[in-house]
Amino acid sequence: MENALLYAVTLLTLAGIYAALTLGLNLQWGLTGLMNFGALGFVAVGAYTSALLTATPAPGAAHLVGPGWPWWAAWPLAAVAGALLALPIGAISLRLRADYLAIATIGIAEIVRLFVRNEDWLTGGPLGVSGIPRPFEGLGQPWGPVAYLLLVAAVVALLYAMAEATAKSPFGRTLRAIRDDEEAAKAVGRNPASFRLQAFVLGAACMGLAGAMLAHFFKFMGPDALDPITATFLVWVMLIAGGSGNNRGAILGAVAIWAIWAATDWIAGQLPGELATRAAYLRLFLIGLALNLILLYRPQGLIGERLPGAR
Repeated sequence: MENALLYAVTLLTLAGIYAALTLGLNLQWGLTGLMNFGALGFVAVGAYTSALLTATPAPGAAHLVGPGWPWWAAWPLAAVAGALLALPIGAISLRLRADYLAIATIGIAEIVRLFVRNEDWLTGGPLGVSGIPRPFEGLGQPWGPVAYLLLVAAVVALLYAMAEATAKSPFGRTLRAIRDDEEAAKAVGRNPASFRLQAFVLGAACMGLAGAMLAHFFKFMGPDALDPITATFLVWVMLIAGGSGNNRGAILGAVAIWAIWAATDWIAGQLPGELATRAAYLRLFLIGLALNLILLYRPQGLIGERLPGAR
C-alpha cells in the first residue's frame, strides 16, 4: 500500500514540476507566439543555481562549494538565474522570425548543456552535484514526499494565479495582439520587441524555478539528467495537447502526458531483456503519434484558448 502511495506521489510531483515548466512555455508561445525550443537551457541554469547554493558537498567533490542556503532562499534565485540568461538571449534572438528563433534557442540550450558537462570546477562535470536537500525529507516516508508534493502544488497554484492575472491584464492583451497582428499593435503605439522580451524573460523564470524543484526532487543534478526529449520536446507535447494559450490546458496537458509517459515506462520495465530496450523507443513513437493525432483532430488541445470576456 505504501509503495503504491509513493508511486502516485512521485508521479504527481513530477507532473506538477512539468506543469510549472509548461506554464512558462505557454506564456512564451501560447500568449506571445515565441517558439522557444531551448527550455532545457533555462531548466539547467535554474537547477544548477539552486543545487550549488544548497548542496552539502561530498568529500572530494569537484564542483564549486556553495553557502549551504535553505531551499526557500535558493528557489527565487533559480528563477532569477533563468530570467538573467533569457535577457541577453532574448535581446538578440527575438529579432528573428519564428523558425530562426527556434534554431537559435536550440543552439543556446546545447551550449548550456555542454558547459555544465565540461566545466568541472563549477558543476562537477559528468559527476554532477549531489547532496541536494529535499524539503521535508526529515519527515520520513511517506510524509516527506507527500509534503514535497504539496509544496510543488502550492508553487504551481501560485504560478497559475500569476499567469491568469497576466493573461487578463492589459499586458496580456497586448501580448495576444502582438502575436495575432504585429502591425496592428505597432499602429496603436505598442513596441513588440519590448513586450516579447518581457514575456520571454518571465517564461524563462518559470522554467528556472521548475529546474530548481526538479533538482531538489532528485537530490542530484548532472548533465545526464538534462535530456532534450524530456526537458523540451515533452513540454511542447504537453502544451499542445492541453491547449496552447490556456493556462488550465497547460496544467492538464502536463498531468495527462506525464501520466502516459510514466505508464509506458512502467510497462516497458515489465518486458524481458531486449524487448524492454525496444519499448523505450516505442514510447517516443507513441507520444509523437499522439501529438500528430491531436494536431489533426483537435488542434486547439483538450482545453482551447479562451479570450478574456468570451462566454
